[in-house]
Parts: sequence; structure tokens; C-alpha cells
Amino acid sequence: MPITTTPPDADDATRLLAAAALVREQDGTTLLQLLLPGLHGPLLRALADHCHFAHAAVLVFPPDEDALYDQLAACGLATDTPPTPSTVVRERLARRHGRDVAGLDVAILRPPLRGPRGEPRVVEVFALTVPPGSDLAALAAHERAAQCEAHLAFEVGSADPLVLDGLCALLARHGASPDGGGYNPHEDGTALYFTTPAQARTGYRRLELHVAGAHPDVLAAHLGEHPTAPGAHPARPDEDQGQHHPHRPAEPHRQAETLLHLLTGAWTTQALAVFARLGVADALDTRTGTGVEALAQRVGAHPQSLATLLRYLVMLNVVEQHPDGFRLTGIGALLRTDAAGSMRPLALMYGGPFYHSFAELGHTVRTGQAAFDHLFGENHFDHFARDPELAELFDRSMAASTRMFEPVPAHPALAAAGRAPVPGTVVDIAGGNGELLGRILAAHPRLRGVLLERPHAVAAARGLLDAAGCGGRCTYLTGDFADVPPDGDVYLLSRVLHDWSDERCRDILRHVARAMPARADLLIVERVLPADGSASLATAWDLHMMCNTGGRERRADHFARLLADAGLELVGGSPLPLGGTVLHARKAAVPAPARSEGRVPAAAGATAR
Repeated sequence: MPITTTPPDADDATRLLAAAALVREQDGTTLLQLLLPGLHGPLLRALADHCHFAHAAVLVFPPDEDALYDQLAACGLATDTPPTPSTVVRERLARRHGRDVAGLDVAILRPPLRGPRGEPRVVEVFALTVPPGSDLAALAAHERAAQCEAHLAFEVGSADPLVLDGLCALLARHGASPDGGGYNPHEDGTALYFTTPAQARTGYRRLELHVAGAHPDVLAAHLGEHPTAPGAHPARPDEDQGQHHPHRPAEPHRQAETLLHLLTGAWTTQALAVFARLGVADALDTRTGTGVEALAQRVGAHPQSLATLLRYLVMLNVVEQHPDGFRLTGIGALLRTDAAGSMRPLALMYGGPFYHSFAELGHTVRTGQAAFDHLFGENHFDHFARDPELAELFDRSMAASTRMFEPVPAHPALAAAGRAPVPGTVVDIAGGNGELLGRILAAHPRLRGVLLERPHAVAAARGLLDAAGCGGRCTYLTGDFADVPPDGDVYLLSRVLHDWSDERCRDILRHVARAMPARADLLIVERVLPADGSASLATAWDLHMMCNTGGRERRADHFARLLADAGLELVGGSPLPLGGTVLHARKAAVPAPARSEGRVPAAAGATAR
């Protein structure tokens, strides 16, 4: 009988219960047969004799530490096992989701259990705290559905390298593929990880072999490396699941396969754009399947070609294939037209104008000039402004990223302005369609707003803010950055500075500083490059900005220097969803020397970000 992991919508307690039940009840021979179909008879018995089932691993997302221990207790698991920090799971999560590693605090606990014959086992629990309202909620939902970190571990009784080589060869012959590993000097143990074959009859997609001691030659062969020098051990970053270090060479065929996936990234962009453009997400349901013939008729597509597209999107977890047809996943549902925070406009923008401009990236790298300007003969602000349909798509694509704004209204500077005896004023500079300003005014009913934008953007903002019931508290100004109004309490620059060069940013900030009263605060919303060079969405957007606007993303210390040049001081910063950051600045005690300030055209919400 197949053994599955829990369903995608299962909560953490259900996952822990399932893992604990498996550890208590299953014998290793049965698990090996399910993990490696086709393995039976003497070979199965020999493998079971050498490998004893040790633990099941599960990744959970408690709202706080107390909730984690409550869940452990409710599942009959010990709560006195000390947590240790994880490095590898944290790095894997950061790579999969484009997050800053520093923002992912993953702990490991190993509450002990007994197997069906009383043998000692554990449940290996990886825990990432996700408080209510955290921007990690989407990450947690994806990981619960994908269960990428779930695995079953087997302890190898013999440390003989011939036995280890033979076990690895046997697993490979029955469809298991090497998937990282390492040596942990703290536990003096070596871990070898495999992905299980597609036909495995268990929901656990990873298998671990763990053996006491250091085995550098076996580990090097498993990782596709040259053996290390005598006495040296390939370092295992921590005691959790080993992962092939990103700077170590893999086997040539695995390197080639990885590069192929990277080279075909454009296919993914276009597949998602076509899926969105045809309205396939709108025609699918998340609960019941739809057959290809009916779906093709509904969206006006060629059935066989649509089926090929959908099979590709199954690999991306955008849709799922079931006996009754194709269903929409939670990720795919974000491409529905009527979804809250729909990302369909972004798919159309990234698969449309920005897709074409990225084809000219080489021009940018060679010359330093924006590829968009080179391709379309004008900057993207002017290009979008002269095409009403494209301008509307651009505005809607901006709204698709507004999850970044969710925590901003609670910023202390805005909260203080909202509580002040005299109602405060928030000035949103180049505020696009007014999405952020509307959220702030809705959260603080006593605040008033001023939106400075280009004429066409002001018209769109007026409609949005009126519909939200905030229009009566908002003043609309048309102009450029030289027209920033005085006497505001909080000034906003949201996703604006990354559109411009350093010199233009200094000019913008000087205009803002000149308008700001001494008491005022400046909030800057941007994607900030990590100081340690770790994986980040900001790094990808840095390339995007260079290609399409001639701008760039920046590190916090870079922003601090630009602010200082304008007589402002960076006083803090807070993380936001989707890789964003809100930087907090005030006027410096001693203003910087005045310099000539050119007029910079206001950017209507900047680029698709």
C-alpha cells in the first residue's frame, strides 16, 4: 500500500502527526520497497540488512516558538529537545523563493520515538517561524504544498567503503539520483541524499543514507567531485539535510542539465504569458478538473497544443493533472483576472514589452544604455504614456505587486502622523495610481494625502482613491520632482529611485529635502540589495532596471550616501513582502551644501517591479 505525505492543504499539526505515525509504525523493508519500486527479493533483503530506518523529516511553520512546542506536545512528541540552527534548509528556501537568507530563521529539533519493535528513531522537525501577517505566508503555503524538504533517512550499519559504494550503486540502478550530501564534524557522520524515482509509491521524494564517520572518497564520488586529500573532509554546512554546495562541481551531465533549465527560462516566461493571455486560469477550477477538449473550446485554443502547454505548466506547479482533467493550483490561481492581487498583468507585461526589451540586453551590457530605449526609441515612461492600453496594463501590473505595501501603513512614522492632534499630511511623490496612498489613508482615517504625478496617472489615481472612499481627503498635483509640495508630515518615494542614476537620485532627494519641514519623515520603498551578496529578488531586479530604465537597485549603505548628499539621514529600515524594504530618513542636523538641481520628470510608478 503506498505511503503518502500529507495533502497540500494539511496544517502543520497534521504533518507532524503523519510523520510521527510513520516513524512509529513502518518497518524499513516496506519503506525501501515503496521508495525503490522493482527492488525485491535478495537485493531488497540485503539493502534492508545494511540500512535501518532512522527518521522522517518535515518542515513546519509555527507562528511562534510556544505554538511549535504546543504542536509537538499535541502529537505526543517530546518538547525538551534543544533546537539547533539550520543552514542548508535555510539556503535551499532562499534559493527557491528568491529570499534573503538572513530573513529565514530555520531551527531543527529531533524529538525521539520508538519504532514498531522498540528501536530508537526520531522525527526530524525543521521549523521556520511565520507570525500572523508575515510576508513569509506565501513561502509557507508553497512549501506545504510542494513538501520539498520532506525525506526519509536510513542509517547504514557498515562503514566499509565497498559497502557504501555498493549501496549507492544499487540505489542508482533502481532510479534514485544523487541530490547532495556532506560530512558533519559535530556529529562525525556522513549524509548522502538521493531523489527517489518518479514511480516511487510514497509522497516522500528524498531519501537519505547516513553513516558514522568521514568517508571523503565515497562522498566525493556521490557529489561528482574529485576525492579530497587524505585527512580532509568535504564540509557539511550543518547537521541538517546535506546539500551540494553551489560552488562545488557536479557531474558533467548534471551541470549540463542545470544549464539547460537555465537556458530555457524564456520558455517559462512565454508559457505563463500565453496561459494568462488566453484566460486559461479563468477557465479552470482549483477543485474539479477540466478536460483539454472542453478547455480548448472555452479559451479558443488548439487542443493538442494546449495539452502540451499544460503539461509544461504541471512541472511548474501552475496546474495539476488529475483523472478528471487539469486543475488550477494556488500559484496558477494568481493568474486569474478576478484574483485578489492578480498577477496576470505582470505576466502580460513580462511576456510582452519587457520580454522584447530583454532580448536587447546585450546592447545594455555593451553600451550602458537602456535596452528599452534602444528598442522602442524612447524611455518606457513616455512609451507607455502615449499608448492608453499599454498605460492601463502598466498601471495594473504595478497593482499586482502591491503585496509589498501591506505592512507600510503600520510604519511608526505614519502611525504617529495619524495620532497627532492636528491631522497629518502624507505626500506621495510619483505615486502612480495611488495604491499605496489609498492603503495609508484607509488605515489612518485622520490623515490627508497629496499625490504628485503626471496628468494621465493623476486621472487613474483619482478614480482608484474615490472608489476606495479616500478621495475626499486627497489633493492631486500634476508636475515633476521639482514640484514637491512643502509642509507635509510624511513623504513617500515608493519604487521611484531605482529608475534613476545616482546623480538623478541626488537631484530628486534634494527636491524632497528642500520641501520637507524639519519635523517630517521620508519613507523610501525599494528592493535593497543584500550587503553579503546573498540570493535576493533585488539582484534580479537590478538587472531588470538596468535593461529597461537605465536605473539600478542599491544597498542600504548606498542609499545612506545618496541621502547624506541631499542633507538627509538614513535612520532605519524594515523588510517588506516580495523582497522589499521600507527605508526611513529624516533631515540631517547639518544640511549638505546646496548644488544645482535639474528638473527630473516624475516617474509614474516607475517600472514593472
